[in-house]
Amino acid sequence: MRALLAGAAHGLRRRIPVSLGAKLVLILTAVGLLGSAAITLLLAAIITPSFNQLENSAVSAHVERTRAALADFGAKLETAVRDYGDWTDSYDYMGRPNRAFEEDSFSTTAMANLAVPGMAYVRPDGSVVLARWIDTATQEDSPEMKARFLHKLAPVDLDAIAGSDSSGSFYMRLDDMIAAIGVARIRRSDGTGDPRGYVVMARTLTSDQLSRLLQISARLDLDTQVRELTVVPHVSRVEIAVPVRGPGDTPVATAAYSVPRDLSLLGKRMLLFATLGTVLLMGVVLIVLRRAIARLVLRPLHRVERHMGLVRESGSMRLLKEAPRDDEIGSLVTSFNSMLRQLKDLREQLEMQSFKLGRSESAVAVMHNVRNALNPISTILSQGLGRSEAVDRGLIDKAVAELIRDDLPPARRQKLAAFLAAATEAMEAEREERRRQLEVGREALHHVLEIIGKQQEAAHERPQLEACDISDIIAQNATIARYSGGSSIAFGFPSTPHWVRANRVILSQVVGNLFANAAEAIAATGRESGSISVSVTEAEDSVRVVIRDDGDGFEPGSAPTLFQRGFSTRKHKSGGLGLHWCANALGAMQGKLELRSDGPGTGARAVLTLQAAGEMRDSEDLAA
Repeated sequence: MRALLAGAAHGLRRRIPVSLGAKLVLILTAVGLLGSAAITLLLAAIITPSFNQLENSAVSAHVERTRAALADFGAKLETAVRDYGDWTDSYDYMGRPNRAFEEDSFSTTAMANLAVPGMAYVRPDGSVVLARWIDTATQEDSPEMKARFLHKLAPVDLDAIAGSDSSGSFYMRLDDMIAAIGVARIRRSDGTGDPRGYVVMARTLTSDQLSRLLQISARLDLDTQVRELTVVPHVSRVEIAVPVRGPGDTPVATAAYSVPRDLSLLGKRMLLFATLGTVLLMGVVLIVLRRAIARLVLRPLHRVERHMGLVRESGSMRLLKEAPRDDEIGSLVTSFNSMLRQLKDLREQLEMQSFKLGRSESAVAVMHNVRNALNPISTILSQGLGRSEAVDRGLIDKAVAELIRDDLPPARRQKLAAFLAAATEAMEAEREERRRQLEVGREALHHVLEIIGKQQEAAHERPQLEACDISDIIAQNATIARYSGGSSIAFGFPSTPHWVRANRVILSQVVGNLFANAAEAIAATGRESGSISVSVTEAEDSVRVVIRDDGDGFEPGSAPTLFQRGFSTRKHKSGGLGLHWCANALGAMQGKLELRSDGPGTGARAVLTLQAAGEMRDSEDLAA
């Protein structure tokens, strides 16, 4: 047992860093993680509640606008019915009903002008003097709807609805529709005489009308009547249900709609970006501190330790000229004097490290190219996941179910048939668009697989040159580049073949990198659109390709530095390997890459010079 505990303790000691550098890195990493977590929690405590409060305010505004729209719809009807209630002819008619008044006040034209399909005159005891309901589509009387209207109106206390203002309004459900009902007491225009009854008007409210009133897509739900306001948040939208109240404050329908959660989603994105920025900043600080410690402390100590061992083994002492230091490192200067003897070995070691760094750079460049080729796949998948269905399946099912009814009016049947035809066309268009995007994604994925396969084949040898059509390579990468970012880019390139001697896959990677850089330059201007044009000219033994963009450009004097490894004009990028790799790749294929610009804001030009494939050009001339 004691032996096991001793072995476990020894293993634990071996896992704990014992070197000074490892301890410092561990401490800095722990501090960075704690700092990032603390800042993230602070940002979450500030950003998330603020945006949630803004979203709640926006939802409250939608609810108030809905209630105001419903009240205003009823108020307008109440104004119209009040005019009839204050009409002296109405007062006289209730005392002595006559046919002329009925034909005048209940005419189809008068009801159509008021947009009122239903009207009724009711005595104080609730008996109906006269009532009419017309079909708004055919302008014909509808006895069935008239019976429903009077049946629903019978139990309503009209005197309570009119109240002290002598008029009022409420909502009533008439089987499969909702109507606003306006009620007014009948009296003379001068206000004299006791009220002789009530005049009642009905105006139907549809989902389309409600949508126009609210300026959003809304529907009247007759199957579900919520008694109170209901707000149900989802991931990207908020479902809102506002009760439509009838007599006695009883809900008769529900005004339902959904609004996007733009504010909360914006808050989440801000929190995500702030968190990522904080983590990135902490990472940069840790890397800088780690390198500073390694350079100022750890590297001299390691060098002293290493070369003291070499001196002890060789027995040869050489002096090292170094400025005196008043610290612990300075006390070891005598040991460093032996390093001059080993300069040759150090130079060879540096060359080996440079060779390994070059291989690592090549691998990073390949991953850079793979990332560019995968960008359109990510964009296509994001667009596909975020796109909603062109037509609601539930609406189609309801339309089909209604079409099979035998009692369906011909006009309604024709409208439903037209709707199903339009829905089928929209679904087919959506299916065709998805198929086209999947073809582009398949081509980009095939391009990625080619990059990886060619890199494995050519990892330890110079690229094999072959005759390839640069116009075809440009067209392929232009199609992929259209999906590589958020900007809308117009491409122009030649359609005639131009044959060059190059490695097709590597040349395609170079063109793809240059297109990606041009797209980033256009996005850097802040515009949502731009253009990239390509021109190809042939000389005797060479082919010159010019890729021109209308992006942000650069200072002409900084063109040589753009090809340095690690240099990038984009502050948010840590790369700078793309152009460096492109120049090296073209050099390996006996070509050349140049970058030109007339200054910031004037765009840029990438000039590729490649060997012409004379055999292919001669064969084309013979075929022509």
